[in-house]
Amino acid sequence: MDKYIFSEDFVWGAATSSYQIEGAWNEGGKGLNIWDEFSHTPGKIKNNETGDVACDHFHKFKEDVLLMKQLGLKAYRFSISWARIIPKGNGNINEQGIKFYSDLIDSLLEAGIAPWVTLYHWDLPLTLQLEKDGWLNKDLALDFKNYASVCFEHFGNRVKNWITFNEPWVTAILGYANGVMAPGRKSKSEPYIVAHNQLVAHAMAVEEYRKNFQPSQKGKIGISNNCDWREPNSQNIEDLEAAERALEFFLGWFADPVYFGDYPEVMKTRLGDRLPKFTEVEKKLLKGSSDFFGLNHYTTMYAANFNPETSAPQDVYGNGGISEDQDVELFVDKKWGRTSMGWAIVPWGCRKLLEWIDQRYNHPPIYITENGMSENEELINGKVDDPERILFYQEYLKECKIAIEHGVDLKGYFAWSLFDNFEWALGYEKRFGLIYIDFETLNRIPKESAFWYKKVIENNGF
Repeated sequence: MDKYIFSEDFVWGAATSSYQIEGAWNEGGKGLNIWDEFSHTPGKIKNNETGDVACDHFHKFKEDVLLMKQLGLKAYRFSISWARIIPKGNGNINEQGIKFYSDLIDSLLEAGIAPWVTLYHWDLPLTLQLEKDGWLNKDLALDFKNYASVCFEHFGNRVKNWITFNEPWVTAILGYANGVMAPGRKSKSEPYIVAHNQLVAHAMAVEEYRKNFQPSQKGKIGISNNCDWREPNSQNIEDLEAAERALEFFLGWFADPVYFGDYPEVMKTRLGDRLPKFTEVEKKLLKGSSDFFGLNHYTTMYAANFNPETSAPQDVYGNGGISEDQDVELFVDKKWGRTSMGWAIVPWGCRKLLEWIDQRYNHPPIYITENGMSENEELINGKVDDPERILFYQEYLKECKIAIEHGVDLKGYFAWSLFDNFEWALGYEKRFGLIYIDFETLNRIPKESAFWYKKVIENNGF
């Protein structure tokens, strides 16, 4: 197994998000956010569960940092709740929120764990949604820049790795296309407006950091986009083009503006006036606005050209975006293993996606900022056996190492997630964590996969 040993400077970590773990939804001076409102709306979340308590990380963060240290994490990626820092989204700063994150960062550094901070993981302050119509309003870009500046000012002397947005695709498609996520809107046009405004907000925050903070703080800043691999169903030109089109509508939608300054040509051609246009100033701000490529990757699907005469009816809001805009049919191999969420387990798809990113975006440094699987394991005699997740990590990391051997500049890997947590619309049923949470008692129990992951980190390999 020597060939699967990673370099000494490879970053090993795990990731979480504020609403999924913090709890304390109305404590510590925090304002309400759109997930507080959404989860308290009957029928929106499975079993009508909420993130009111979640993993109670707000009160137990010191205990959690000790678990991270025992696990051997070298880095911990977490998100800041905008409404905990600026309760109404703009205006007065909440000093209690500043102290909470400052204490968390200090605890991590004392434990030898590098903080990786995400500024936005879907929990928009509710006031901005109600008074400004959320991400449909282009003015939110300025609000986001100002919020980011507060975080840079208070935490940037200790935080050296920043991520502006986590998966803006999810906000656009799941929040504004099919409505399964907050704020729960359904539209075929709003997702493109929302994505556009998030991209501009990202660019403005990066400009603020690079101009006023990066020279002295010496940190890095980027964005994390999600994408599943699209394998052509055949070598027919129609299917090859369909797979490429699906990737450009999924990942190129957000990554092309960051690396090239504009949307993919296929999107501009197919969407016409439905796709907003960047100004020349915005294009300049966007191009090159990421010091690294953050990638969240989970699964793979086959892609074929959609033929209305032979293909099954399209799910308009299918996996990957608004399906009717792409004319791509997606499906999985029945022989592939599945997670408890039904996502296909296809390790080689991770390698192929890494290589596609490497080629399209001119060999950028890449960090896998999320990868993992859900599995409904049971607590038996105080322990959690987790062989399927152990195998998942082994196989995906093997493919990551092969991608590195093929020339991909992969520099780090963050497991999703550190804890079992509030899994958005699915509530607490789906478990992704290295650490099992007994939500009745909020007891934390390291899984077998956690011990294996510790071995990987300590040995820089398998």
